[in-house]
Amino acid sequence: VCYLFPLVMASLCHGACVEVDSDTEAVANQGFKLGCISCKMRGEVPATAAVNWYFKASDDDEFSHLYSYEDLIGDVIDPRFYERLDWNGSKQTKDLQDGSIYILNVTYNDTGTYQCRFNRVLMYPNYEFQTNASKTIIINVVPRLTRGMASIFSEVMMYVSIIGLQFWLVVEMVYCYRKIAAAGEEALRESAAEYLAIASESKDNCAGVQVAE
Repeated sequence: VCYLFPLVMASLCHGACVEVDSDTEAVANQGFKLGCISCKMRGEVPATAAVNWYFKASDDDEFSHLYSYEDLIGDVIDPRFYERLDWNGSKQTKDLQDGSIYILNVTYNDTGTYQCRFNRVLMYPNYEFQTNASKTIIINVVPRLTRGMASIFSEVMMYVSIIGLQFWLVVEMVYCYRKIAAAGEEALRESAAEYLAIASESKDNCAGVQVAE
C-alpha cells in the first residue's frame, strides 16, 4: 500500500491536463494570451514535443511561420512580432502539453487566423511513435472588450430568477399569514361556542337546583 500511494498521487498529478479553448477577442494596446493545449493521451509514456505557431493576417493569402518552441528554447520568426511575443506554455519540461504564447502590446494588424501545431514523440521501450495535433484560432482585435449575447442573457436570467424568487416568497408569506389568521379565527369561534355551551349547561344546572329546593 505504501508503494501504491505515491504512484496514485503521481497519476493524479499528471492527469490534470484539460484542453480549454483560447479567447478570441483581444484589446488593442494590451497583452493577450493565445491559448493552445494538447493533452497527452498516454500520461504514463515519456514524450517530447515541439510547438510551432503560424499566422495569417486578415489581408494575407497564406500562413507565415510565427513562432517555434523546442528543447526549452523559443524563437520568434515573424518580424512583425519581434520583441512582442513570449512563451506562455509548459515550463521546464520537454514534454509539452500547454503551447500557449503571449502577445504584448496588441495592434489591429494582429487580427487574423493563428494555428498552433504540436509535434509529439512518444518514447516506448522498443520504439518511438510520432503524433501531431493542430488548433486554429481566429482573433479579432477591438478597442475594448465587448460582452457577448450569452453573457448578457445569463445576467438577465439571473435577475429574473431573483425577482421571481422574491415574488414567490411574498406570495408564500401572504398565504401563510392568511392561513394562520383563519386558523386563529376558527379557534376563537370554537372557544366562544364552547364557552356558551358551558355557560348554558351551568345555567340549567342552577335552575334544576332551585326547583329541587
